[in-house]
Amino acid sequence: MARVSLDLLQQFVQVARLGNLSRAAEQANLTVSALSHQVRQLEQRLERKLFERGPRGVQLTAEGRRLLEAVGHHFEGIDRAMAGFRCRREDVLTLSAIPGVMSSWLVPRLARLVAAHPELQLNLQSSVELVNFERDPVDAAVRYGRGPWPGLVTERLFGEWIAPVASPALLARMGDADPNDLGQWPLLGDPGDRWRDWFAAAGGQPPGRYVAHFDNTDALQRGALEGMGVALGRMVMARPLVEAGLLKVLGDRYQQIPEAYFLVYPEHAKGHAGLRTFREWLLCEAGKYAQAMSSATNGEGMA
Repeated sequence: MARVSLDLLQQFVQVARLGNLSRAAEQANLTVSALSHQVRQLEQRLERKLFERGPRGVQLTAEGRRLLEAVGHHFEGIDRAMAGFRCRREDVLTLSAIPGVMSSWLVPRLARLVAAHPELQLNLQSSVELVNFERDPVDAAVRYGRGPWPGLVTERLFGEWIAPVASPALLARMGDADPNDLGQWPLLGDPGDRWRDWFAAAGGQPPGRYVAHFDNTDALQRGALEGMGVALGRMVMARPLVEAGLLKVLGDRYQQIPEAYFLVYPEHAKGHAGLRTFREWLLCEAGKYAQAMSSATNGEGMA
């Protein structure tokens, strides 16, 4: 077999894990064309086709899966071994968070942190991908779900509330329609099928069909902003738009859902000075937000 460099194998493993050349190239600090060339070079040296290319990314062939099984765990072992040798500056914090909470909740509050701690340098990564703390150069993450996550310190920040939201344009179009009778309104289907739970708690029946159905919360919210229909808005993302007058909550009901937001980090990161500073500030901000949401819902959120 032709000699294959570790660099080529490492790039192969990264693409195989992510299933996307663009994201893999970004993480490797390469252009997509350069990374694609390296993948083709590896395929030529091995005389095997490792990936099937498609409009939604790349998928491993049978030969690609066999190669990943053979070499993938070795690179994971190298990552674990090198983690203890990486230089970690105490005044630099790398944080990963999902895009919705990053843009709608975290970033608007960060000016207060920066003003209070100008010595702290933040590296912010917005991604829906779960962090592998043994492999990725990330100190902590804000995750959304039910928690906890095994092997990680998991600290609950605040819960999530949902409520029907609509644009002023839709309200004007609907005229005198009762905001508490959602059966009269065009509804937008959401990724978690929350309407079924909403109607079960509030009474009534979900519609037989939706105006449109979304598999992405950001796109769903955009649809509501454009007046397509009523969305069940997640308040972490929808509340700033409600306060700005771009959306309006229909009726007076809120529902707290099982999912919540958490700060997670590996046990060994507890001693990181930057993380300690950020954690103390974040828990304080989260507490204030939870109290404000409790007041906004008047303690009448449905179970």
